[in-house]
Amino acid sequence: MESPRRLPLLAALFDRDGTLVCDVPYNGDPDLVRAMPHAGDVLRRLRCLGLRTGVLTNQSGVSRGLLTPAQVDAVNGRVEELLGPFDLWEVCFHGPEDSCLCRKPAPGMILTACRRLGVEPSQTAYVGDIGTDVEAAARAGSWGILVPTAVTFEDEIAAAATVAPDLEGALELIVAAIGQEDQR
Repeated sequence: MESPRRLPLLAALFDRDGTLVCDVPYNGDPDLVRAMPHAGDVLRRLRCLGLRTGVLTNQSGVSRGLLTPAQVDAVNGRVEELLGPFDLWEVCFHGPEDSCLCRKPAPGMILTACRRLGVEPSQTAYVGDIGTDVEAAARAGSWGILVPTAVTFEDEIAAAATVAPDLEGALELIVAAIGQEDQR
C-alpha cells in the first residue's frame, strides 16, 4: 500500500457495486443491497475529515433492458439509507458497445463529478474494485485506489499504482495523504 502525493485532497469518490455494496449483478431491488464491511464507518470518517463524497457507477443493465432508471434510483436510494448522503451521484446507463465518454474506463464521470464538486481531478481519490475503475481515475488525473475483491483479476492488481486490502485500508491511505499535506 503506497500513498502517492496528490494533494490537497478534497474529495473521495467511489464505485458502487463491489466497492461500497456487495455486487448483485443488474440489481434493481433495494432489498438486496448490503453494505461492504466497514463502508459506513469509512464514509463517516471521510465526511468528518471534510472530504466531499460521491458515487460513480456503470449501470449498463438499463441499456440492456434488464433495469429501468427508476430501479437504479431506488437501489441508489437504499445505498444512501445504509451509508449516508453523498454529495453527488454519477450514473452511466450505456453499454460497452455505446462508446460513450462516461462509461468507465472512460474518465467522463470522474471529470463531471469534479466539475460539479468544484475540485480538480488531482484533488480526488477514486476507489474501486476492478481495473476499469483505476483506469478511469488515471485517465482523469485522479488518484485511483484499487480495493480487490474475488472478481478482481490478478493483472488488474499488478497494474494498479495503489492497492488497498479493503475499504479501511483505502481510508488509511487517504488519511495518510491528508496528514502529509497538514505537515507542509
